[in-house]
Amino acid sequence: MSRFADTPAPPYYVVTFVSHRTEADDGYGDMADQMVALAAQQPGYLGVESARDAEGFGITNSYWADETSIIAWKRVADHLAAQKLGRTKWYERYITRVARVERAYGFEKS
Repeated sequence: MSRFADTPAPPYYVVTFVSHRTEADDGYGDMADQMVALAAQQPGYLGVESARDAEGFGITNSYWADETSIIAWKRVADHLAAQKLGRTKWYERYITRVARVERAYGFEKS
């Protein structure tokens, strides 16, 4: 499985979630996997890319067809519960940014 999201040609939207974890693990990995699976079932979902370093700094980019889909995802009850746990148990700090992708390009060795 590729770690790169297979996004369509722009325009589309990206939600960038930058975080710094606490020391507590206490179910974090399972919850993260559940949220990725749940997001993938939502209308307008296009894909996700995520990375975390050994010090607990992480970046997750989720890609969406439109802002309406992003707003709907933010309101999903299980996602709201995970956000609450994140604030109380798993994150020292996080920032969410939403942007419209106007251009996308890349490189791959053949």
